[in-house]
Amino acid sequence: MILYLVVPCYNEQEVLNITAEKLCEKLNSLIACKKISPLSRIVFVDDGSKDDTWNIISGLHDKNKIFSGIKLSRNKGHQNALLAGLMEVKDYCDAAISLDADLQDDIDAIDAMTDKFINEKCDIVYGVRSARDTDTFFKKHTAEGFYKILSRLGVEVTYNHADFRLMSKRALESLADFKEVNLFLRGLVPMIGYKSDVVYYERHERMAGESKYPLKKMLSFAMEGVTSLSVKPIRFITALGIGIFSVSIIMIIYFLIRHFIDGTVTGWTSIVISIWAIGGLQLLSIGIIGEYIGKIYRETKNRPRYIIEKFLND
Repeated sequence: MILYLVVPCYNEQEVLNITAEKLCEKLNSLIACKKISPLSRIVFVDDGSKDDTWNIISGLHDKNKIFSGIKLSRNKGHQNALLAGLMEVKDYCDAAISLDADLQDDIDAIDAMTDKFINEKCDIVYGVRSARDTDTFFKKHTAEGFYKILSRLGVEVTYNHADFRLMSKRALESLADFKEVNLFLRGLVPMIGYKSDVVYYERHERMAGESKYPLKKMLSFAMEGVTSLSVKPIRFITALGIGIFSVSIIMIIYFLIRHFIDGTVTGWTSIVISIWAIGGLQLLSIGIIGEYIGKIYRETKNRPRYIIEKFLND
C-alpha cells in the first residue's frame, strides 16, 4: 500500500520542521511494520505563503525524498490547497490522508485509519474528535452549533470531523468528478458514498505559530458550507414571506374592523416598528439571495480552482 500524507500549509515556518520530523517518524514506523510501501510520501502544499514555508519544504525535499512539495501560484485558501494536493497525488498512491500542518490532529490515528483501509476495505475513514476539551467555551459551542445547523439544513456531514481523513484512490478519483468552484470538502466527501468508517482521537494544542482560522475566517467558512450545499435558506425566505404576508392580511382586517367600530388612534410607533422590521427582513433576504447569485456567477466563470507552480516529487 502506497500512502501519501497531504498537508496544506500557509505561513507555517514556525511549525513546519517539527511537523516534518514527527510525520517522517510516523511514516517510517509504518514502513518498518510493512503496513505501507517505502514509496509512501509526505506532501506539503504551499498555499501562497508569504514567509519561508516554501524554502523549508524545498530543503526538506532535498535532504529526504520522503518529502514532496507542491507550490501553488498564489494563495487560494485551505480547501483549494487541500484539493490541489489530493488531486495531484491520486495517480501515485493507493490512499491519501489529509491533515493540518499544526498537528493538532493526533497522527497516531493514522495507524487505525490504515488498518481500516487494509483490513476492512474502507474507502473513506473520517478522523473524529472524541472531545472538545482543548477548545475555548466560545469555539466549542459555535462549532457544535455549526454542525447541528448544517444537519438541519440537509447537509450530510460527520459530526466533529474537520479535514483529517483517509481516502482511497477510487474515492479520490470520484472526488475529481465534483467540479464546483465553491468548495466545502466536509460536505462533498460524504456524497461520494463507498464504504466509510470513523476513527476517534483527541485533538492537541497547536505546537507553534498562530491559528490560520480567526473568527472572521471561521464565519466565512461556515457561510461557504451552508450556501454551497443547501438551498434551504432560500426556502426559509419564501416561508418567511408567506408568513409575513399572512400576518399583514390579518392586521388589515383587524384595523378595518377597528376603523368602522370605534376609529383608530394615529401613532407613529407601530408604523416605525413595521417599517424597520419589514425593511430589515427584506435586506436580509436580498443578502442571502445575493450570496447564492454570487456563487452561481463564480461557477459559470469556470475558472481554475488552483494553479500549480511547482511539484517536487521523486
